[in-house]
Amino acid sequence: MPSPTSSAGYKKVDAVRLMRDDPKVGADVKKSLYKPCAADEYPVEVTYASLTGGSSPDVIVNVMTCADSVGIGSYVYRRDSGAKDGYDNVYANEQPSVSAAVNKGQLEISKQTYAAGDQVCCPSGEDVTTYRWAGGRFRQDDEYHTDYSKTTVDSIPAPDDSGAGPEG
Repeated sequence: MPSPTSSAGYKKVDAVRLMRDDPKVGADVKKSLYKPCAADEYPVEVTYASLTGGSSPDVIVNVMTCADSVGIGSYVYRRDSGAKDGYDNVYANEQPSVSAAVNKGQLEISKQTYAAGDQVCCPSGEDVTTYRWAGGRFRQDDEYHTDYSKTTVDSIPAPDDSGAGPEG
């Protein structure tokens, strides 16, 4: 397994242009990249980190909806001088509510899960899958699920601040 290296010295990438030109990016995601959400702000989050052991940091891109910032696509681009734009798409996930991150040198993909009646703001849980780079591609390493509590702060009893401790 390649050891993660510092992303210092990364070269900033025009992620919007990179993805518009990428035939592996689906039409729905590309549609969201042709108009900024506000001013010149596109719904993308870009992270630079070494995931694939290359000589340059990889580019991790999350694309979200403008309205509610729900993830609609996550991608990893690896530096490749032979590829168009110098990057090769080595991971793509276009399942709604997806988000990619780096955790301990591995690719971590999170997907919010919703039960019937859940609002976009309030998922019931989250599925997380980690991948490691091996044999020239990402291979699943681990996965887990978390159920979120539906308890709200308003329903938790307030502590007794009366100062009257236990009677004795």
